[in-house]
Amino acid sequence: MGLILELTHRCPLQCAYCSNPLTLDAPKSELGADEWKRVLDEAAALGVLQVHFSGGEPVARRDLVELVAHASGRGLYTNIITSGVLLTEAAMASLLAAGIDHIQLSFQDAEVAEADRLGGYRGGHAKKLEAAKRIREAGLPLTANFVVHRQNVDRVEAMIALGEALGADRIEIAHVQYYGWGLLNRSALLPMPDQLEHCTAAVQAARTRLKGVLTIDYVVPDYYAARPKACMGGWGKLFINVSPSGKALPCHAAETLQGFTFPSVRDQALADIWATSDAFTRFRGDSWMPDPCKSCDRREIDWGGCRCQALAIAGDAASVDPACALSPDHDLMRQAIDQARDASPALTPRRLAGV
Repeated sequence: MGLILELTHRCPLQCAYCSNPLTLDAPKSELGADEWKRVLDEAAALGVLQVHFSGGEPVARRDLVELVAHASGRGLYTNIITSGVLLTEAAMASLLAAGIDHIQLSFQDAEVAEADRLGGYRGGHAKKLEAAKRIREAGLPLTANFVVHRQNVDRVEAMIALGEALGADRIEIAHVQYYGWGLLNRSALLPMPDQLEHCTAAVQAARTRLKGVLTIDYVVPDYYAARPKACMGGWGKLFINVSPSGKALPCHAAETLQGFTFPSVRDQALADIWATSDAFTRFRGDSWMPDPCKSCDRREIDWGGCRCQALAIAGDAASVDPACALSPDHDLMRQAIDQARDASPALTPRRLAGV
């Protein structure tokens, strides 16, 4: 269904919860415009419906407009996932001319000082507000993404109010998912039970109040779950993620998995990668599942949960996702919450010299 192109790991922001890998791809390793165009051609031939230009910050690529135009010309629905800080008036005009269909704009908070602190970019929040205005004035649908965690979740009502004020068609309240930099900073980011309860109640109240006006998506932290989520809709089932250097991945965090050789779109056709590569077939479907997954009546609902989380928490990518209450490692989630309770709020920012 979807192709996620991480065009670059370059980004002006330094968010401590970023899902990018700790070892970021250097600019010199990035695919060139012609290589990305070939990937888009192969995606269209494969039947992909949507292409999501992501990063890092996709607007940092000087050829983004060229790539959007190429994707649009191939009949693909085009979406940009951006921090907005580089989305100038000129950039917006160029993207509109190229045929962009949708823009997702990320926010770190509703409070200016905290938003700039969490993003590590002074003046960033003001630029985001300007970007939101440009998106709406252009007549494009706007999705406002708010990533929430222990250090900002108490302001969730203000975030929803900001999304309303900006004229968003959709608001996403997404708790940090603990991969990449988020996992590194987990103890400083995991919300406490009372915070999660407050956030959930606030979202439910806003959904009731705004029904028929705008949609609010809500992503909860797996550490409080009783059942796992269908990560990316199931391993190798709906999405292909391509890293800046061309690695084809079934999800953003898959590079953390040991024992895999992820194919490169520089060397193999997208259709072959999707259909035959071990990277996409090993955990596809349910034949790989251990007990109790393989006998569970939810196995074709959650598809075994998250393999990256199973590795990060339980130490084995093929084990039961610890988010599941039936996992022998489920208590490790509770232990992580307990460890975070009195942890320092200090954050390690996403940063790499020269990127």
